[in-house]
Amino acid sequence: MKLKPLLIMMTAFCGWTAASASAARPEVTVAEGRLAGVTEAALHIFKGIPYALPPVGERRWKIPEPPASWQGVRDAGAFGPACVQPPMPQASVYFDPPAAMDEDCLTLNVWAPEKAEKAPVIVWIHGGALQRGHTSSPLYDGANLARKGVVFVSLNYRLGVLGWMAHPDLSAESQDGISGNYGLTDQIRALEWVRDNIVAFGGDPANVTVMGESAGALSVTYLLSSPKARGLFHKAIVESANIRAVPNLKEAAHGMPSGEAIGVAVMKGVGAESLSALRELDATAITLASMKARFVPQGTAGGHGLPAQVVDIFDEGAQARVPLLIGFNSGEIRSQRIFVPKAPETAADYEAEIRARYGDLADAFLKGYPADDIANSMLATVRDAVYGWASEHLAHKQSAAGQPAYLYLFDHCDAVAAARDLCAFHASELPFVFGQAGAGGTVPPNWPRPEGSEDEALSAAMMEYWVTFAKTGVPSSPGHDAWRPYGDDEAFMRFDGVPVAGRNPVPGMFEMQEELVSRRRAAGQQWFINVGVIAEKVPEKHP
Repeated sequence: MKLKPLLIMMTAFCGWTAASASAARPEVTVAEGRLAGVTEAALHIFKGIPYALPPVGERRWKIPEPPASWQGVRDAGAFGPACVQPPMPQASVYFDPPAAMDEDCLTLNVWAPEKAEKAPVIVWIHGGALQRGHTSSPLYDGANLARKGVVFVSLNYRLGVLGWMAHPDLSAESQDGISGNYGLTDQIRALEWVRDNIVAFGGDPANVTVMGESAGALSVTYLLSSPKARGLFHKAIVESANIRAVPNLKEAAHGMPSGEAIGVAVMKGVGAESLSALRELDATAITLASMKARFVPQGTAGGHGLPAQVVDIFDEGAQARVPLLIGFNSGEIRSQRIFVPKAPETAADYEAEIRARYGDLADAFLKGYPADDIANSMLATVRDAVYGWASEHLAHKQSAAGQPAYLYLFDHCDAVAAARDLCAFHASELPFVFGQAGAGGTVPPNWPRPEGSEDEALSAAMMEYWVTFAKTGVPSSPGHDAWRPYGDDEAFMRFDGVPVAGRNPVPGMFEMQEELVSRRRAAGQQWFINVGVIAEKVPEKHP
């Protein structure tokens, strides 16, 4: 008589639930089996769905494979663990530790309106320097966006050395003779899963928008550049991207060793004598040891999924031809001051440094970043070198490729952020995009909480722009300025107290940075953070 309840308890304890126990929960059938989610305020929510086999053991540093099938009904009521990552300093504004982490982490989550049918899909890729981050952060809750009529998907992907290392032995064992970018291949696998399964949740696989911020935005530029991702998405949202040079797989370039050489140094640094020995080491130990060995997770040009430098692919017009929404924040570097060098003591010293380094570009530089406000000029210098130029360059190239590109500048600051000198800091637009600004919103514990009525109104407007872009390819918000595509007049939208359409977000910046980066590229130099009072001497312009 008591056998059936006992069996139900046993299967639930193992992470599964019997069909009879999940009758009151929303269920869907995907390629691998049946899932039971939860219902919250007219949404069906499914969490911790595997989209690939666990990348453990011999599958560590391999292209992901589709997940295994299961019997019965799988419980999809809780997030899966975050991918392995180092701890974040507790004092950081970005401190938001995951509840659990594991190398078996390739899962995704879906928020869908109860009666969704052929709804547009947004696939979210989190930030964190390709080293940290997780979809279980309350900041990335997809409910508010889903309530506006989209199916929202978020995914975990491999981080740090486990997700981004190249190595000659990994290249040798690959069918294509290449390695690196495993986190990118995870993202592509997740998009394949969405293509094959999102109809079950009411989503339209022919209307998918990829969206990311910071390292997630960088990932979206990789996806735009990747032939392997072609056709898996139809629009892109890029928040605070950079398009720095990354290591080439086989050869040294742009002042960096090759990706494979970096992998060799990492293996030596962690004390492993072979690839098999490296695969036997604990994932957390490898992650921490690789940081001590100064491994920087980033894409590898010529590695899996990324055939060349992003900037070269866009210059050739070989990127995905899809509508683009892209932008940056006015105070990006206020939370990233580690990138800002020590300031010269006087205005005269500042100007002398700039003139010695920038030559014939010094006048244009000093006009944009004047010596009479050194502190703010140095913040703006790094902001534009990393984020501002990248955003406008990609908008310009996508427009030249015949696709609409919508550029924005997030310039909002409330009293709480101002008191901490964090006006419009890096990622500060996220609570507004996810509907977490205003009373009742949830942000990480050290975040300056935007909670005024003006914050809430701005959030509502931004969400409308983002969602209508995902639906139609044209961002709009009732009662607010029309957002014109970027073109020869450098049209953009400024998000401050209210959205305001304008032209030329940072006058003179794009033109000066275009010339600067062009010269550095021609000379084989790195252009990422190679700016300001510590910059290499700018090469002369050749006739």
